[in-house]
Amino acid sequence: MSLKDKLKENSNKLLNIARENATSAFDYPKIKSEQLKDAVNAKIREKAVLATKARLVENHKTFDDYSDDELEVIIADEERKIVDDLKTKSLVVALAALGLNFFV
Repeated sequence: MSLKDKLKENSNKLLNIARENATSAFDYPKIKSEQLKDAVNAKIREKAVLATKARLVENHKTFDDYSDDELEVIIADEERKIVDDLKTKSLVVALAALGLNFFV
């Protein structure tokens, strides 16, 4: 293999490495966004499970009294309530901020 071929091969390797690094740099926000969504969904799920436990205690029941499908429906309902509550609170905060700006 000649020196010219070796230089060409090494330059192609360097170009591929640079291309991969550039691609991963542009994917970074997308990856972080997905991680943030997963973290938020996990926290909502955790709160929904706690709310489900509270609901079951109020009715003098345990997790063993329900099937997995029934528990999944109850937890999904609690998740929906939490998300709706977060949306409402966010809207109230936004309106309050706009209202304060009108009076200033």
